[in-house]
Amino acid sequence: MPETKSRIFSGIQPSGELHIGNYLGAIKNWVGLQDQYECFFCIVDLHAITQPFEASEMPARIFDVALTLLAAGIDPDKCTLFVQSDVPEHSELAWVFTSVTPLGELERMTQYKDKAARQESVLTGLLMYPVLQAADILLYHAHLVPVGEDQVQHIELTREIARKWNARYGEYFPEPEALVGPVRRVLGLDGQAKMSKSLGNTIGLLESPEEIWEKIRVALTDPQRKRRKDPGNPNVCNVFSLHRHFSSADDVAWAEQGCVSAAIGCIDCKRRLAGNIVKELEPIRVRAAELRSEPEYVFEVLAAGAERCRAIAGRTMGEVRDRMGLRVSALPAAGKHD
Repeated sequence: MPETKSRIFSGIQPSGELHIGNYLGAIKNWVGLQDQYECFFCIVDLHAITQPFEASEMPARIFDVALTLLAAGIDPDKCTLFVQSDVPEHSELAWVFTSVTPLGELERMTQYKDKAARQESVLTGLLMYPVLQAADILLYHAHLVPVGEDQVQHIELTREIARKWNARYGEYFPEPEALVGPVRRVLGLDGQAKMSKSLGNTIGLLESPEEIWEKIRVALTDPQRKRRKDPGNPNVCNVFSLHRHFSSADDVAWAEQGCVSAAIGCIDCKRRLAGNIVKELEPIRVRAAELRSEPEYVFEVLAAGAERCRAIAGRTMGEVRDRMGLRVSALPAAGKHD
């Protein structure tokens, strides 16, 4: 992989089955980026433990995310795929960065405020989430970070942390830029909230055609279109917004005109969408089934990725410790004579 390529870091949580929101918002973009950049894609299990979870389920969740990413086109010959906790330096650098991160900056993070408002007892991990995220990125000296709009504020904080550390210990870390993908926000099938496994408004990447149809069949459309003969407004219909991501230009035009003129019913529109989603996801589902029958390959990919990352992370932390005076071995040997 040419060293002249700009470096990218991005992560995804093993918080449940990956769905089309993950696919449109991140994974599909990653597949294209790996041909243009030196990419590090991380399964961020340390971030996932900031929310309640079952320890017995975590290994399978990590494996399933890795398997699905590989099935969707993440190529270990083009990029580095690894698990965050396999590289201890992520946690070490995060602790280092707490020494230059103002508490007030963490408390003003929108995601922290939103999630904290829904919790009776707010755990420190939620507050520290963006510091660990900064460590993830800066450990590899990433130049660009593919994120959704809701993560841009965290990248700005990463830039600030890099500036503050550099000002105290010398210029070393780059100030990475957010790379916001073409798909800014994917609503769930309820048409109300962002697609989320916890809200039950998703379509899983590995679901069967029958399961996909059952979910699309009951998805919210234009609430003003109560009868088939009523004309609708595609701009307020979430099913139509999904057509834009999965359907051809001809199908998008068919759905738009059919809705406005009431020439088609919502169920017709949904059927066409379901077929197009199934068509795009079918190769992923087939490849995932193949990978599930050869789990050793998935383990090998993750092990190789972790090995490469530990080498890079070790060099970074060696430099960090030297600059911060954290190496007692740097002291002259007591009583040493020429």
